[in-house]
Amino acid sequence: MKIVDVSKEPISETPHRVDARKIYDTEHATAVVITLAPGESLKKHITPVDVFFYVLEGTGVVEIGDERAEVGKDHLVDSPAKIPHRWINESDQTFRVLVVKVPRPTTGTRLL
Repeated sequence: MKIVDVSKEPISETPHRVDARKIYDTEHATAVVITLAPGESLKKHITPVDVFFYVLEGTGVVEIGDERAEVGKDHLVDSPAKIPHRWINESDQTFRVLVVKVPRPTTGTRLL
């Protein structure tokens, strides 16, 4: 059994320059917990594989393609491969989201 304490995982170097911690990485899938402080956001980018997001804490704004929605804790958002997307924390509270990429990407994310 492997148990991961997210708070003890190192912050990954990403072009988004936010708190992103890889908590699961196998040949089949990758999972990252992203924490956005008030006012922080991810840069719009394209992921080469399907992604789903599960909101752990707070309220955030998700943009996928031409759609934009505000979502909160316990919401799941599906993001198809190769569609521009990003997260924005417009609230005054911390926003945390679990990001799961399936299958595990073999190429990197492309910033727009």
